[in-house]
Amino acid sequence: MQKVLAALQKLGKSLMLPIASLPIAGLLLRFGQSDMLNIPLLANSGNALFDNLPLLFAIGIAVGLAEDSNGAAGLAGAVAYFVLNAAGQAVNYALQVHSIFMPAAGFPKDITDIKMLYFGGIIAGVIAGLCYNRFHSIKLPDWLAFFGGRRFVPIVTGGASLVVGGLLGTVWPTFQKGLDATANWMTGSGGAGEFLYGFLNRLLLPFGLHHVINTAVWFTFGTYTGADGKTVSGDLTRFFAGDPNGGMFTAGFFPIMMFALPAAALAMYVCAKKENKAVIGGALFSVALTAFLTGITEPIEFMFMFLAPVLFVLHAALTGLSLVVCNLFGIRDSFTFSAGLVDYLVNWTKAKNGWMIIPIGLIFAAVYFLLFVFCIKKFNIKTPGREDDEETSSFSQLVEDQGFDEIAKKYIAALGGAENIKEIESCITRIRLVLVSNKELDDKTFKSLGAAGVMKAGTQVTQIIVGTKAELLVDAMKKFIPNKDRQPA
Repeated sequence: MQKVLAALQKLGKSLMLPIASLPIAGLLLRFGQSDMLNIPLLANSGNALFDNLPLLFAIGIAVGLAEDSNGAAGLAGAVAYFVLNAAGQAVNYALQVHSIFMPAAGFPKDITDIKMLYFGGIIAGVIAGLCYNRFHSIKLPDWLAFFGGRRFVPIVTGGASLVVGGLLGTVWPTFQKGLDATANWMTGSGGAGEFLYGFLNRLLLPFGLHHVINTAVWFTFGTYTGADGKTVSGDLTRFFAGDPNGGMFTAGFFPIMMFALPAAALAMYVCAKKENKAVIGGALFSVALTAFLTGITEPIEFMFMFLAPVLFVLHAALTGLSLVVCNLFGIRDSFTFSAGLVDYLVNWTKAKNGWMIIPIGLIFAAVYFLLFVFCIKKFNIKTPGREDDEETSSFSQLVEDQGFDEIAKKYIAALGGAENIKEIESCITRIRLVLVSNKELDDKTFKSLGAAGVMKAGTQVTQIIVGTKAELLVDAMKKFIPNKDRQPA
């Protein structure tokens, strides 16, 4: 289980690299439309990125999984993507020919053309990343020495992708039908599908696995053929391609991220001890404003996730409910980064019934505020400002006062020293770690260092939530950890 969690964490982290290309793709596409700047150059540039996102996934994931994030892994990812898809299509075509001319061979007659899309990019990236970590230091005989080391990685990746692609050509049609059936059920379930996705999206957040389910829904569910004859897949992609049904699974996040969670932060401020409000107010205002503007909500969620698990489950359920409500009112909206004000305004003219997000968001804000105030006071939840001692500090303020290097040393010490750190990397707002043991970690110590929360999955896999400066902190920490100047394998 430890290895599975660690592997899934790496995949979730690696997905963030190609997803980071979405904001520029979305902005170029939107600003180039006729209802905005009407500049085909911008629209076509944005479209080019969306059209090639599966390839970007293959390259980005390969680099993210590579132990030193070397560009050779990215090249191998591209090789894997092209070989995987070509091999899969070739085998699939051969099976169709056999099913027509050799029915007695036992091949099914209803095999469909395979469309691996983003899953193909993810699989290719994983193959390339694993091959890089295994073979980038390989030594070959002198007469083949030129092809040794990193140059060998694209070669072995191509061979591995040929085999995997051939296997996928036989099994992918069945998986594809299952995926299509799931997508059809979720989109036609009368609310159950939207609720399930919204609920799982938040429930998987502590493990950093929400990116995995996001990728399936955003880039695979549903298809749409535009006026230009081009077919796209995925709720997010279909929205930007002009599908009137695109944005069904993303619109409901705006009320939660822009209104409800900032209201939860306000509730924490109201419930804080009087003498702590001046200190904690700035930190809560900062995370609330970040959620409202950008849709980054983890700093708020980790303030109560482990202190009140039942409250977090309610939050996940209410997120699912928000998706249902927005779909019920025919709202269609989406984002390229997250459901914050920036994406909301950029897509204002493209959204359908987007204005209704504001009143729905205000209602959810009132529900969250009253719910959080009641639960915090009723069950004496030790949210920021209600601790028995002053153990909470603002991470940003600490960095401003002491600098990243000094804070990095303190985090290493709090983690049990460099010798206790086996792997370290960063996500948008969190430090992702695999430790020798996390049993001795003291949550109060990390709170005194500005962390919003500590998540332990087993005795080794650990995450520390510090906010959007997580990557800078990890870079500083690696300077003081021997052999950690590169990403872990």
